[in-house]
Formats: sequence, structure tokens, C-alpha cells
Amino acid sequence: MASKGSKKEKKEEVVEEQVTNNETESAKATEEQVEEASEEEVTEQTEESEVEKLSLKVSELNDRYLRLSAEYDNYRKRTLKERMELTKSAGEGLLKGLLPVVDDFDRAIAHLSEASDLDAVKEGIDLIYNKFQEFFKQNGVIEIEAKEKDFDTDLHEAITKIPAPTEDMKGKVIDCIEKGYTLGDKVMRFSKVVVGE
Repeated sequence: MASKGSKKEKKEEVVEEQVTNNETESAKATEEQVEEASEEEVTEQTEESEVEKLSLKVSELNDRYLRLSAEYDNYRKRTLKERMELTKSAGEGLLKGLLPVVDDFDRAIAHLSEASDLDAVKEGIDLIYNKFQEFFKQNGVIEIEAKEKDFDTDLHEAITKIPAPTEDMKGKVIDCIEKGYTLGDKVMRFSKVVVGE
């Protein structure tokens, strides 16, 4: 009977061991569930804090954008106003430079009726013209040389073509009807010319 008792004891031990294992496993499972729950809570808290950080960052960026937009708008308005003022007064310096030439013309016209010497009148007109040409040069306006030069469509505008008086004048400017001028590298007015063919 000892052997039956020992089998019974062994069975009881196995059952106890299984119960202990089950209890251990359920305890482990409970601990794992508690850990998972606490990890989920930590994850949720972390996500909430990240959302708060991101919303603060978004509001900060939005504020910076609004400030930058307002600053740009102010800059644009200021430059438009400056440009309008500059446009209004841009020709002022040029016109001031022309005033002495106009004064000379006024004096010449006033003395024209009293003038008896035609050579003196011509000399006065030449002086005024030279003063005017000098003013142009000071402001970068240069006359385009045209007569007896090769016809250049970048500088000249052909009014008409006539038979060339000599063979070497073919394709050249024979006469200049209206002078042309450049301002720096830009053509202000093309020379109106007669071209030989």
C-alpha cells in the first residue's frame, strides 16, 4: 500500500505543482496586464504631452507667419509710396538743369528785336545750342552718328531708299532727316535716315 500512497502523493504533488504553476502563470499574466495597462497610460500621457507641444509649436509658427506677413505688407506699401514719390520728382533734377538754357533763350529772344548784327545773333544761338549739348553729355545723352555710316538697324530707322550717288555709298546713310540719341547703351530715339541702294 505504500506504493499506492506514494502514487497518490506523487499525483497530489503534480496537481499542487500544476496549481502552483497556474497560479504563477496567472500572477505573471496579471502583472503583464498591469504593466501593459501602465505602459498604455504612459503612452497616452506621452502622446498627450507631444500633442500639447506640437499645438504650441503650431501656434508659435502661426504667430511668426502672421507677423512676417504683416511686415512684408508694410514693406510693400512703403516701397510703393517711395516709388510714387520718386516718379513724381524723378524729372526734377533734369528740369532744373534745363532752366539755365531756357533763361538764355529768353534773353536771346528779348534782344532779338533790338539786334542789328546778324552774326552776333547767330553766335548767341550757337552758344545756347552748345550749352544745351553739354547738358546732354553730362546726363549721358549722346548723339548717334549717322551720315555716311553703314546702315545699322539697331541705331537707324530708314525713311526711304534712294539710288546711291557712288558705288561705295550703297548700304550707307546718305542723309539724316532726324538725329537719334542714346542714353548709356539704350537707344532713346532712332536716327531717321535716307539709305543708298
